[in-house]
Amino acid sequence: QVQLVESGGGLVQAGGSLRLSCAASGSIFSINAMGWYRQAPGKQRELVAAITSGGSTNYADSVKGRFTISRDNAKNTVYLQMNSLKPEDTAVYYCNANIRRLSGRTGDNWGQGTQVTVSS
Repeated sequence: QVQLVESGGGLVQAGGSLRLSCAASGSIFSINAMGWYRQAPGKQRELVAAITSGGSTNYADSVKGRFTISRDNAKNTVYLQMNSLKPEDTAVYYCNANIRRLSGRTGDNWGQGTQVTVSS
């Protein structure tokens, strides 16, 4: 069993900052890529940022220069620092991790989602 638990969402004014965290636990052998996705009402889920086990990152064009993804491999945790937030960043943010379990099975795992609301 593997769990991803997110925290750090909330309500913030435009121009403000939030930091999301996502901790993986359970029968984990290793974690490959980790990432953050978001889904706004009436829209499809989209990739916000991703980071490999080696630390390489990529970002959606809409968040480049404002968001920073990082990870602590010792804690099996990924972070998303969000600065200069805009109302269009409002969405449910989901953590994703590609995990190899102790059983040898590898697959994508998702967190439960955390709401981020940016007021204008």
